[in-house]
Amino acid sequence: MSQFFQIHPVNPQARLIKQAAQIIHGGGIVAVPTDSSYALVCHLDDKGAVERLRRLRSIDEKHHLTLLCRDLSELGVYARVDNRQFRLLKAATPGPFTFILEATKVVPRRLSHPSRKTIGLRVPEDAIINALLAELAQPLLGTTLIMPDETEALNDADTICARLGKQLELVIDGGACSMEPTTVIDLTGPEAELVRQGRGDASVFGL
Repeated sequence: MSQFFQIHPVNPQARLIKQAAQIIHGGGIVAVPTDSSYALVCHLDDKGAVERLRRLRSIDEKHHLTLLCRDLSELGVYARVDNRQFRLLKAATPGPFTFILEATKVVPRRLSHPSRKTIGLRVPEDAIINALLAELAQPLLGTTLIMPDETEALNDADTICARLGKQLELVIDGGACSMEPTTVIDLTGPEAELVRQGRGDASVFGL
């Protein structure tokens, strides 16, 4: 059975954030609230945890996982960003957007799209997830907590614990969050392309 932490959504308790980071460092998968829906996250460099994450969601290597970054400077380490892309990113971060960008060589090949060499990246606006990112001092790898054959994200910690408690190491209760996933914007082409409409307002990109 997974552990269950109640963490304040505005002023996260440092002790619990540190414990959550240790669980992630140890290969754990954690359900955590974000500024969109709940997400499943794990350590970027833990191959076993990443494979478990994909199995939980029933997704293959062609489904973009997302790197959650603290800010645009960190995002720039993992994605190739030109001036046009940077201006668009700056206008919409932090916030409930996921961006498809060309991955740099820093990103392990197993994490990028096998044919396109792209990766999903986002800069969330959420106190709990940002406290975790600061404690870890590196991005988290995540995916929206939508169960196989379902269309809506889970957004209640008790429900997540009841349904996935045996498959996760930790569920963080930060209160109910949005059931909408992020809006996904592909920035790899000459024009921004809307891949999925979610919580973020795509009009920022003229879409």
